[in-house]
Amino acid sequence: MFDNTHFSKAKKYWSMGKFYNWSKPNIHCMTHALHYGTSVFEGIRAYSTPKGPAVFQLKKHIDRFIHSASVLDMKVPYTKEEIIDAIKLVLHKNKLDSAYIRPILFYSYGNPGLVPKFCPVELIIGAWKWGAYLGEKSAQGVHVYILPWRRVHYSQYDMAAKLGGIYVQSTICGVYARNKGCDEAVFLNLEGNVAEGPGENILLVKDGVLKTNDVTESVLEGITRTSILKIAEDQGISTKIEPITKEDLFQADELFFAGTAVEVIPIVRITDGSQADSPDKEYTVGKGMPGPVTKKLKRIFMEIVGGKQSEYEDWLVYINK
Repeated sequence: MFDNTHFSKAKKYWSMGKFYNWSKPNIHCMTHALHYGTSVFEGIRAYSTPKGPAVFQLKKHIDRFIHSASVLDMKVPYTKEEIIDAIKLVLHKNKLDSAYIRPILFYSYGNPGLVPKFCPVELIIGAWKWGAYLGEKSAQGVHVYILPWRRVHYSQYDMAAKLGGIYVQSTICGVYARNKGCDEAVFLNLEGNVAEGPGENILLVKDGVLKTNDVTESVLEGITRTSILKIAEDQGISTKIEPITKEDLFQADELFFAGTAVEVIPIVRITDGSQADSPDKEYTVGKGMPGPVTKKLKRIFMEIVGGKQSEYEDWLVYINK
């Protein structure tokens, strides 16, 4: 049996068309994904709005979810519309007006070999009340650690997919950064340029221009990242998509993470540990505090997800409609 200490207000989860009590397990210990990471997932957020709970960019998340499944050659047992309806049901069942939502498709119990020939694909959806990842640092900004290990390269697999097994690198390196006294990690790619965080994209501001990178720099082009770029363009902020060097980070006027879990979180300090044979070196980003562009984009983003910007209504799926 499991408690929900770290899954606030989670009472029921949905599994293959049925609801189960949160504390009740129903997965076999020989499930294929448990051993080989053969799962795909999404992190999605619902927000409280004047019209009731609304899920941000739900259709785009489910499109990516289904694409991720295709990379693992999964036969998804439900349609896009059925998955969306199930997510709405989960929010209703748990009486959540805002939530973090986690759908996961995985190869289940069948055969023990690497290739899941006889393992059915199962879908589970859970949701719970969860604040912003790193949220306790959102006001003053976070301290990041540039890792000595390189991000998985975009030439090695389809980086548009969120594959469970790939995220073990994020876990290892996120723990490493925290053991170094930092709040989060930053990966370089094999070319030596900046890639991304363990689960976040990186954006910087220099001389009024917002800059980020793309999949050729070994990043998952996140849905929040893409949304922030659109918001910036609508606000008349110039944007660039091109490689980012370490020096670009050190010399940035502003720097921030963007992602479903973190939303928008300023980065104010950097420790460079990328050269294993050299001492770590610390840098301050800009003035060492969240900058005006970051704060503006974060404010507008939170207004959008809160249903307070009518021109972005199509980014929201309201649960009560």
